[in-house]
Amino acid sequence: MQRPINVATGKGSSAERFFRERGGLPGGEEKEPEVIAPGVRPRPRHDLRFHGGKTIGDLTYTNFYVGGSSSWHQKDIKNIDQSLAAAISDPHLNNVMVQYFQGQPITTTFKPSQILSGSKPSTFSQGDVEHLITQLHSQGRLASFDLSSTVFNFMLPSGTVLNTNTAPTQKSSGAEPAARESAALAKVDSTENPAHPEEEASSLAGLGGYHGSVHVANDTLYYAVGVFSETQPNGHDNGIVAFDHPWKNVVATFYHELNEARTDPDVEDAIKAGNDPNGARFLGWMSRQGEECGDFPMAEVGPRLDLVMQEVLLTDGSRTVPVQLQYSNSVHGPEGPIAAPHITHARARRLRRLHKQQALHARQLRLRRALHALRQGRVHLARQIEAKLFRGPKVIGLTARRRRLKRALRIAAKRARIKSRSG
Repeated sequence: MQRPINVATGKGSSAERFFRERGGLPGGEEKEPEVIAPGVRPRPRHDLRFHGGKTIGDLTYTNFYVGGSSSWHQKDIKNIDQSLAAAISDPHLNNVMVQYFQGQPITTTFKPSQILSGSKPSTFSQGDVEHLITQLHSQGRLASFDLSSTVFNFMLPSGTVLNTNTAPTQKSSGAEPAARESAALAKVDSTENPAHPEEEASSLAGLGGYHGSVHVANDTLYYAVGVFSETQPNGHDNGIVAFDHPWKNVVATFYHELNEARTDPDVEDAIKAGNDPNGARFLGWMSRQGEECGDFPMAEVGPRLDLVMQEVLLTDGSRTVPVQLQYSNSVHGPEGPIAAPHITHARARRLRRLHKQQALHARQLRLRRALHALRQGRVHLARQIEAKLFRGPKVIGLTARRRRLKRALRIAAKRARIKSRSG
């Protein structure tokens, strides 16, 4: 029950949380705060930066249900399909996301889902999902899709464990998948590649899903995979359990993944580039900490998943849908549905220029740091910095290394001046 707040409470206290969560206007009018998650402070350090990579404004997706008809209840499939389609196309929810598309409208098209034949797998890995999607491609089953703007969702059935192993675990049986998350946690400067591989993880340890891509011939296939998050009979969770029904957890997970896939679709290529800073060119929107739009909200709230995994009212008022609130640069934190976008086209251009200028400035600082280390005779430290600045074979000899650093510093300074004048 919502009620006006007429009490004084200590900041961060359980009493404050109790009343804030129940705060509202008489008559049940919907709350529409800037940052819906109570108790989450603005964190500008985690703002997403545009790295120049691909984004997908007009997205198409479809759902593949793994494990055959016997592994799924038709009611769950119907709930997942309908709720996910409603959430990812909702105008007020999309008003948060358009800030990453220069304030321009975004669209999402859902193509009818399919149940893939085969038996229910006990475990699925990244190797499995990439093998499966490659197999579907070779069979011509993806031919009707525009592969450049389509994400293929692989829904794992109840009891299947998802992990991040790059090796396949399933035998080829015609239609069985799995996969791995592609967002990073390393804290780095803006000139570095923020996306790095995660350690192998499992849905039994809290992994809910992830998105990625695989190259087949001349095509790039985008995928997302998620576990059927639920509490198992032994009392342990498989996946991320936040709602009262597992299908709601599935919807919220794939709402997270589709928003990340549209704002940062080629992150897998950045991950495979490893520590090569040039790998950052594949990235769309990602924070300096290696977070995509759905990551920081989950990390920030910890066990209080209810703060960001919520059932929100659709714009048309017809019903609620389970979602995970996404990160918003405009409020520096997780934000729920809003009546109008924050961003304008002019502001988007300014943000992009600012991010590029900041990246150039950070590169200049690194170059100066490496030169200073050489002058002090700290050769090993200089080599570590140079490895993050330059790709290709090592340059041998102190004189040649100094020359390369000075040349790169002049180029960076010239580019910074050009950016400053154009801004």
